[in-house]
Amino acid sequence: MSAPPGNDVLKRVSRSFYLSLRLLPKPMREAASLAYLLARTSDTLADTAKAPLEDRLFCLDEFGLALVGEREISRWPLRLLNAVEDLGERHLLKISDDLLAWLGRLPTGEADLVREVVGIIISGQKLDLGRFAGAERESPVALEDDAALEDYAWRVAGCVGAFWTKLGFFTMGDSFSSVPASVLIEQGIAYGKGLQLVNILRDLPADLAMGRCYLPVADPLDSTYLLESHGRWLGQSAAWVNAGVAYAESLRSRRLRAATVLPAMIARETLERMRGADWETLQARVKVPRVRVYLALMRAFMGKSQ
Repeated sequence: MSAPPGNDVLKRVSRSFYLSLRLLPKPMREAASLAYLLARTSDTLADTAKAPLEDRLFCLDEFGLALVGEREISRWPLRLLNAVEDLGERHLLKISDDLLAWLGRLPTGEADLVREVVGIIISGQKLDLGRFAGAERESPVALEDDAALEDYAWRVAGCVGAFWTKLGFFTMGDSFSSVPASVLIEQGIAYGKGLQLVNILRDLPADLAMGRCYLPVADPLDSTYLLESHGRWLGQSAAWVNAGVAYAESLRSRRLRAATVLPAMIARETLERMRGADWETLQARVKVPRVRVYLALMRAFMGKSQ
């Protein structure tokens, strides 16, 4: 193909994160965009619930091997492709060969960072599929403890904060941030975990309807206890997201600060809308309206993160 399948595909499969990627300085943009698309590809493989579990696990294994050059993906199983309802996600699977070819054209250091982060994400998705293999609406499975939740959040999102930091210093050097990489990596990991926890808290009723409970509770069917746990993790998520705001403030480029702080601004509003929410409100799925997303974008670009 003549050009990477970047912006058009990003628009199809993301909403707010596409805005962040478009704001990134050019040295970071290509690798970050490709990493996002590859992670969304593995996410589609893992989350296509109408496809058999064995197909999803097999495809994740094959995709992971293809990332490191040990496999070539000729064609995904037809019954998995047919089970993908979202047209953007189905298109993403159809161009997976093109995405892997794009990965092969990246500079070696950037490609290695992309492979590292997507590999960690895939490990979290496989762990997730195994953990909830027998879960059903009537007999949901909850994570065993706080450490399991934090580990999951690290695997599927905290590692992205580390990737973002390593990529920034690799491509931009000292012009990336005024804070040492070691400090920034820890803040980035916390930030990623916070954003994932926002998703977990927002999607709690929908996940529970599929037998999945990411909150470590004794009885996932006890909505009163679930709401208490929900409130506790709201506080933790807010603390981790605030680490992301501090992270963004250390970045030297205005565009980079805006790109980095935008998800935190949307997350903060989502958390505020969930604070004190009853079960019925959560079932309706809290969502920040599109107009508020664009307002946040303008405020981020003006340097107003509060």
